[in-house]
Amino acid sequence: MSNTDDAPQKTILVGRFHGAFGVKGEVKLESFTEPADRILKYQPWLLRDAQGRERTLAGVRGRSSPKGLVVHVPGIEDRDAADATKGTELYVPRSALPPPAPGEYYWVDLEGLRVVNVEGVDFGRVSHLFATGANDVLVALGDRERMIPFVAPDYIRSVDFDAGVVTVDWDADF
Repeated sequence: MSNTDDAPQKTILVGRFHGAFGVKGEVKLESFTEPADRILKYQPWLLRDAQGRERTLAGVRGRSSPKGLVVHVPGIEDRDAADATKGTELYVPRSALPPPAPGEYYWVDLEGLRVVNVEGVDFGRVSHLFATGANDVLVALGDRERMIPFVAPDYIRSVDFDAGVVTVDWDADF
């Protein structure tokens, strides 16, 4: 029998450090949250550097600048230390995020769901989603990769979390 309290929590990538901003140890932060500064509310963060080392970080303060979000990280006091953070990714537990509004989804919640079209053809599973500027795109991996515009109800007909299925209006041959 397994204890669900011991099960690892799903984490979500919410940002990435881009190195030094100025000479006083501030760090440029690319935020994947909307609005960008909301990332500051989701602390503590799990940091993962390029070598895969992880640590927890809290107490970060930040501000918006014309070049994006700039943060002060406890323990980083100079440009060299700030530059050393470049490429570090920031994760939070999925449970730290508020529930999405009706009809909205966190991409991470869609990953792994089965994708079928309205005729019942199985397209595989949601691999990931990405933004194009015009609309988001759902990538289904099965017998081959399919990229489906995440536009409801035109192409995305329904998302059923209970059944674990995304139903799409998409030609199986396309």
